[in-house]
Amino acid sequence: MNDVELIAQILNGNMNAFTFLVNRYQKLVIHITGRLIQRQEELEAVCQEVFLKVYQNLGKYRNECKLSTWIATIAYNTSINYLRKFKKGNEVNPDDSVALRNLTDYQSDDFEKADLHRYIREQIEYLPVHYRTVLTLFHLEEFSYQEIEQITGMPEGTIKSYLFRAKALLKEKLKFVIDENSLMLAKEITHER
Repeated sequence: MNDVELIAQILNGNMNAFTFLVNRYQKLVIHITGRLIQRQEELEAVCQEVFLKVYQNLGKYRNECKLSTWIATIAYNTSINYLRKFKKGNEVNPDDSVALRNLTDYQSDDFEKADLHRYIREQIEYLPVHYRTVLTLFHLEEFSYQEIEQITGMPEGTIKSYLFRAKALLKEKLKFVIDENSLMLAKEITHER
């Protein structure tokens, strides 16, 4: 069932169709929300709120962008609003120097190739919120610059700048632990394009 048919079914009251929509897009919502909100119970509550907003506003969707982009926009905005409301804006500063200082040190003696994937994901979590959001949307979710602009409301130039800075911060941190053989795995993880 394509998205147009799915929306029509939901708007006609078919709750099974909405369950199908949730199942189709839950990984996207969790991925976007999870990059912004770290605690599991908060993440679950915000994801539920996202799908509630999707359900309540589905009649307003005008097919001006892909449904996934529209849902991602709701997930992003709901997460940012949650952080502003409950974290007093501390986690939404894109140039958070505390987050930059908190990049963890890693002893290369302890490094095992099996841990590289986990380590890179940990380092992404230490990036300032806007950096990790843009990095996630572009490399992991494979949204275009224009789609990220629709989702976040950031201008394309800002998106490119944040993406550049995020990648530079990761490369700087990873150059101490990645040997040439592991570099291919790192590119695969971040879906370097």
